[in-house]
Amino acid sequence: MADRLKGKVAIVTGAGSRGPGLGNGKATAILFAREGARVLCVDHMLDRAEATVAQIAAEGGTAAACAADVTSAADCRAMVQAAVKRFGGLDILHNNVGIESRKTLMETTEAEWDRVMAVDLKSMLLATQAAVPAMLDRGGGAITCISSVAGLRAHGRTAYAAAKAGVIGFVMTAAEQLGPQGIRVNAIAPGMVWTPMVADLGEELREKRRLSSPLGTEGTAWDVAWAAVYLASDEARWVTGHTLVVDGGRSITTRGV
Repeated sequence: MADRLKGKVAIVTGAGSRGPGLGNGKATAILFAREGARVLCVDHMLDRAEATVAQIAAEGGTAAACAADVTSAADCRAMVQAAVKRFGGLDILHNNVGIESRKTLMETTEAEWDRVMAVDLKSMLLATQAAVPAMLDRGGGAITCISSVAGLRAHGRTAYAAAKAGVIGFVMTAAEQLGPQGIRVNAIAPGMVWTPMVADLGEELREKRRLSSPLGTEGTAWDVAWAAVYLASDEARWVTGHTLVVDGGRSITTRGV
């Protein structure tokens, strides 16, 4: 353990995996704990958060589970209150919650659009608003929001791409407003990492995804989580308003799948 986050209190939303394997939120919560943070693992499904806490505890880390719907302002305030009550404050917020929509422009319904925007974008606003007062009590903090390379390039999944682009815009304006108060805000834009969210795509497409990047290797939740550790740590003390792309280089190419 390198203790890069020693003494910090972190909230990770979407900290449970939705199926077999390791999602970005779960991997981030585990690495935060390995690096010395005390972590509130938040998920809509409490049992998923508890599974992450159990793994952290088995490694000797410190974590607690919390159920919350991050599309609800009241739930976001409650999860921050839970972190403060349990661990004494809040230094890090990792906004990881997101859902996918694979529908194209003409396939996207109003209900689908509203659902994706609420989970993938509105949640970032509400969780951040809830976290700021607690961070100010500690003299500052670090907020990271999960976007996607889908928010940076033309993409067939209309609502998902629009929401993830919105995350980047939100991060820039939040960073500008919160910087004078000592709070850094950044984004991570993962590429085609293999997680439980995309496991239903099958092995053939999985192999095409792997080969689509210049590195020719498969991205995992750990790759996203290590980026999150950096942005949350004091090593990134002068980094804010930035979108860190973690995609094996795919977004610099014209390759497709």
